[in-house]
Amino acid sequence: MQNQINKLSLEDKIKLINKHKIPRHVAIIMDGNGRWAKEKGYPRIFGHQEGAKRVEDILKIAKRVGISYISFFSFSTENWNRPKEEVEFLFTLMANYLEDKKNMLLKNKIRFKAIGRIYELPSFLQKKIKEVEEETKDFKDLTAVFCINYGGRQEILDAVNKIAYDIRNNILEDKYICENVLKKYLYLPELPDVDLLIRTSGEKRISNFLLWFIPYAELYFTKKYWPDFKEEDFIDAILDFQNRQRRFGGI
Repeated sequence: MQNQINKLSLEDKIKLINKHKIPRHVAIIMDGNGRWAKEKGYPRIFGHQEGAKRVEDILKIAKRVGISYISFFSFSTENWNRPKEEVEFLFTLMANYLEDKKNMLLKNKIRFKAIGRIYELPSFLQKKIKEVEEETKDFKDLTAVFCINYGGRQEILDAVNKIAYDIRNNILEDKYICENVLKKYLYLPELPDVDLLIRTSGEKRISNFLLWFIPYAELYFTKKYWPDFKEEDFIDAILDFQNRQRRFGGI
């Protein structure tokens, strides 16, 4: 059966999607840009450039099939350990991407949000993030969440420190902190739990990504590097998700 599906065109695969079982929130760890470039004899930065092109394709197909939130792991808090030249290139690439694709987001009515320790990013990137967030803030159907300078543990730690600050300053009552209260202090409290987590490149790790939001996420790993991950591959992941039985701890 799977071999038959693999032979189908993109349009035929889309027809197989059950509209009543669309994942509300899909998260993607876009892994393998550097290895993709190295295997082809190019510098790592070329892999990042090619990887950026895939984001637009995935955004459009996600909007088409009815996904509400899609999160991209764009830059982790651990990525600062990479060579300085590569880090600076990535920040410039992100800013240029937002400038180049702003009209695409507006045309397709996609809301852009960035989460993470944004205040630590270069000022030019912070400015561009705020600009695109403001211009797309009223769109409702699809929210594209770019996790930049992001870490799952760091997000929870930042939330706990904000709670402690508000308790000390009598903004929040000093009482038992329930799950709902803590969630309000996360970077984007409206973000629903992840239904489907996709990681490219063959690695099978979570890598400190959206830890609060993935307790019952379905995990999908593919050996394809991110620059080779196309719309058909995304639909394959959706179809695989729809064939799983989600019990959420029940029977």
